[in-house]
Amino acid sequence: MDVLSRYEPLLDDYGAFRDACDRDLPHLVRVNTLKTTVSRAIEALDAEGIAAERVGWHDALLELDTDAPGATWPYFLGWLHGQEAVSAIPPVVLDPDPGDRILDACAAPGSKTGQLAAAMEDRGRIVANDANLGRLAPLRSNMERLGVTNVAVTNRDARHVSLEGWGFDAFDAALVDAPCSGEGTIRKNPVALEDWSEGFLSDVSSLQRDILKRAIRVTKPGGTVVYATCTFAPEENEAVLDAVLETEDCRLRDFDLPLDTDPGVTEWRGEHFDESVRTAKRVWPHRNDTGGFFCAKLAVGG
Repeated sequence: MDVLSRYEPLLDDYGAFRDACDRDLPHLVRVNTLKTTVSRAIEALDAEGIAAERVGWHDALLELDTDAPGATWPYFLGWLHGQEAVSAIPPVVLDPDPGDRILDACAAPGSKTGQLAAAMEDRGRIVANDANLGRLAPLRSNMERLGVTNVAVTNRDARHVSLEGWGFDAFDAALVDAPCSGEGTIRKNPVALEDWSEGFLSDVSSLQRDILKRAIRVTKPGGTVVYATCTFAPEENEAVLDAVLETEDCRLRDFDLPLDTDPGVTEWRGEHFDESVRTAKRVWPHRNDTGGFFCAKLAVGG
């Protein structure tokens, strides 16, 4: 089955989309501003003979002319972290403040967790949760290398995250970078679609809805929840938002993103979604030379 062909109705430049999906991604790193500055990191890379170019929409992202940034001493020391451009979107949209209490519901291996910590100046508290025990080791390792100290790592089903024992009544904000079909990762993982099925979409969308609902329920009124996936499927994106809007005390918020994006779709295969899903952003691989991504911002408490 040609999975990607199902998205032709959503694009007026479908050929460019398919061509982009066949190309390798640029090699990017995020500068860890808890340990160094962007200028100092660029100088260190230059001394290693590696050219670095700033990514226009995010000051701390650098495109490198090497496919092995992890073999450099700035990376080893935690100055750099390998991070795809679209992976940097959710923390930017969440925009936490130092001192905030943040739930990162599906955190491993920690790229977004580390970015949140840097934005918070390593203050406040991030509860970095992941249901997969095997993924906690790289999460912890990355936090140690990056010098992050405001993270508590937990191993729970994100559908049942608890506030018990933390000493506060609710999170200020939550990030749900949900488990998904991974269609948008095809540029770095060409076999991503080998086990794809519409049955899996049905199963994973149910999981996504439940995780997002729980994140909303443990976030304070007036707080923010960011929902993100690396898939093109409306079943995992707009349909999830539509279902959650029906049952939870929340609303979708518009937000700016300095990338070429499409709005969320309000109709898919005969199913109609709440008009407010248009405030979500779809990032297609050919528009910004990135992976595929979806992101939405919700305000808790209506």
